[in-house]
Amino acid sequence: MITTTYREAIQQALADEMAADPSVVLLGEDIGHAGGPFKVTEGLYERFGPSRILDTPIAETGIVGCAIGMAITGMRPVAEIMFSDFLMVCMDQIVNNAAKYRYMSGGQTSVPMVIRTSCGGGIRFGAQHSQLGETRLMQFPGLKIFAPSNPHDAYHMLRAAIRDDNPVMFFEHKAMYARKGELDKSAGPAQVGKARVCREGKDLTIVATLMMVGRALEAAEQLEKEGISAEVVDLRYLRPLDIDTVIASVSKTHNLLTVEENHALGGWGAEVITGTVELAMDELDSAPRRITLPDAPLPFSPVLEDAAIPSVDAIVAKARSMLGQA
Repeated sequence: MITTTYREAIQQALADEMAADPSVVLLGEDIGHAGGPFKVTEGLYERFGPSRILDTPIAETGIVGCAIGMAITGMRPVAEIMFSDFLMVCMDQIVNNAAKYRYMSGGQTSVPMVIRTSCGGGIRFGAQHSQLGETRLMQFPGLKIFAPSNPHDAYHMLRAAIRDDNPVMFFEHKAMYARKGELDKSAGPAQVGKARVCREGKDLTIVATLMMVGRALEAAEQLEKEGISAEVVDLRYLRPLDIDTVIASVSKTHNLLTVEENHALGGWGAEVITGTVELAMDELDSAPRRITLPDAPLPFSPVLEDAAIPSVDAIVAKARSMLGQA
């Protein structure tokens, strides 16, 4: 067990997979000598060389198109899209080519590729560089969507993503790159598609992903001091979505709150709540609630951005309200 940062865990996963499998190659903007915009690939160019660390032009369609070609011809490319906001530029290639190639070939061709991308707000990058974007991709069969919230999961989930024979969208929250946590490299491979209960509780289930997991855990600590026992579920994967773990938690707590750094309309929280109501409505003692972004682009102003992104205080207040303790 070691203590490392979210950034270093991702970097180590890339290095370990490249060392283990010569078919793993990286491609993206400034990932070579520059080490990536957030220094995630720093040192890999010097270790593995230009034949396996490919600096590309500023052309998201070119990056993803090359990765698809590599994947269907026997390689395992890891493409980096600098900001998840830019996934919209190459959406056709992701959802109509990468996601459907295996299906349209009758299973004869796999597409073992990963698209890594930094996402989320909190560091004042403004409306065009602060979105998550993962919910846009939940509609498309053939894709897998990974969203780790800590260094341990980031390491093991990325290694699992690279080994997967399907295209994986791997979302890394940019505000978490420097955050430290424990990593057990000797742990077994990640159980793809399985959510994690990261805090036990009996009064309320809080479901979150990425940066919101840490805030949900902080809120649960505050609520504990007020006599409210909150269980925190880290979804980790949005496709496949582990609704069973959520239902098992709700069957114990009988109350459900989702917290996501997305807008309400079309957010994953709506899918989690719908699945819970469809399969376990009788377990709920109150109407499920959501905390999301306001219906506006994320602002650049620090004060406004902080007010827009779900906070620990907002989670605490909503939990109190749900349980009649406001």
